[in-house]
Amino acid sequence: MPDSVTSQLSNYYDEVPYDSHPFPQTAAEHLEAVAFLFGLDVPPPGKARVLELGCASGGNLIPLAARFPDATFVGVDLSAVQTRQGQAAVDRAGLANLRLRHFDISEIDEAFGQFDYIICHGVYSWVPGAVQEAILRACARNLAPHGVAYISYNVHPGWKSREIVRDAMILRGAPRDEPGEKLSYARGMLEFLDQSARPGSVLKATLDEMMPVVRSASPSYLMHEFLEPCNSPCYFKEFVARANNAGLAYLGDAEPSTMFVQNYGEQVRAPLLRECGGSQVMMEQYLDFLVNRSFRQSLLVRQERASQIRYRLDPQRLRQLDYAGVFFTEDGGPLTLDAREQPCHALRNLKVTLRLPVHKAVALVLDERYPASVGVEALITAVADRAGEPRAQVDAFVMAMLEELLILGAVRIRRAPVNAAAHVAEFPRALASVRSAPDLALAAGPQAQACNQWHEQVPLSVIERCLLPLLDGGHSHQALADFLADEARAERLRFIKDEQPLTDDEALRDFTRQQVALALKDLRRKGLLTAA
Repeated sequence: MPDSVTSQLSNYYDEVPYDSHPFPQTAAEHLEAVAFLFGLDVPPPGKARVLELGCASGGNLIPLAARFPDATFVGVDLSAVQTRQGQAAVDRAGLANLRLRHFDISEIDEAFGQFDYIICHGVYSWVPGAVQEAILRACARNLAPHGVAYISYNVHPGWKSREIVRDAMILRGAPRDEPGEKLSYARGMLEFLDQSARPGSVLKATLDEMMPVVRSASPSYLMHEFLEPCNSPCYFKEFVARANNAGLAYLGDAEPSTMFVQNYGEQVRAPLLRECGGSQVMMEQYLDFLVNRSFRQSLLVRQERASQIRYRLDPQRLRQLDYAGVFFTEDGGPLTLDAREQPCHALRNLKVTLRLPVHKAVALVLDERYPASVGVEALITAVADRAGEPRAQVDAFVMAMLEELLILGAVRIRRAPVNAAAHVAEFPRALASVRSAPDLALAAGPQAQACNQWHEQVPLSVIERCLLPLLDGGHSHQALADFLADEARAERLRFIKDEQPLTDDEALRDFTRQQVALALKDLRRKGLLTAA
């Protein structure tokens, strides 16, 4: 990368840090499961080597390193400010298996070593062409023989209209020096256009789509997505061709449900299968036009593994996965094990309609255990018990349902059980990294979040923040309630009932017991309590 461009981008990220937090779709456990789904065995995350290109301050790697103390993690970023801040957080957390480096991606060579997982989220489209080539080169050169690389990037055709928004924002915002002022002027430009655009025009349609995003997104996102010096979308087919030229092969999307043509209806499925002649890449490119896709998260492997990839789902591999899911009825009532049709909401707010008792039993078992995952054999046994049928009678129904839910994107998958609690234990436990998070203390600010076992950031209530440091497996529910009561007596917490502070000892004991029960239930459901 020319020195002037390097300096410009480095200064930009120093002045406007990128929001650094977990991205669930980049978790090594998720990449392992998707690779397995499509026919490839890859190294288990527990002892893997993981490299993140463009790691910012390590918000994506720190929770991974905490979950897998025997794995090795390296992050590189062009921003000295962010890597310095991130390494300080790593040191505070005592994570000896993670190192963040201020480093130019273009300078990564063989000496950097090989990695089982390479993650590059939110970088590829936002750097010059020479650095894009360097990213693909690093993924090819430094990826272990059985490894998986993840690269996210902006794509056409969806970004065609967004470029209108970006160009308008740059026109008015770019001449300003201070980032906050730059963004304020850029937003003002869009508000002006939104008020002035002719109804029915292409501009008005574009603004109707984009203004909710611009008004609700964080300043960091807007600065990097729309005002950054570089933003170069491409077509999916072009990206795959570039990857092939670098010695890499397309494996699949980090969200596999986007790849299955049956999710788009028979009117789309039949002609596309005829048109694309078995080419997964061509079919997905057609689908990008159909849905006006603007962002992709592609998984790549070394080219010599391309012949091993299988897009037709293998029933035997489906049996070797763990599954997790959420199901609740549209009317708020319970699922009933009868033949009555019951529309339900699932993960990602997807809608599924359950009709057979065995299908409802699957939903009940998955939902009751969530966020813990369930292996197929245990699931079939539990469903047979619920439905009052022999295992052999329900086996095929369970497997067919899991395949349909997986294709739809309504279940999550893992190769190994997720270490999340399926129920609240008598002496509950959370990960040490969650218990010791620096922003748990109420003095740290009004809001706090933690990364759960599914590599998601989840919000925490005041009570949850108070309890988490004590969830080391050594405190009973009563001990936790006593702690909250003591905090209230010391006036570090205030519990209000009927608009009055609770001070009566008996009322306080009852209230804190209730609060502990509710908080532990929510912490379990958020995926913050561990199975052991």
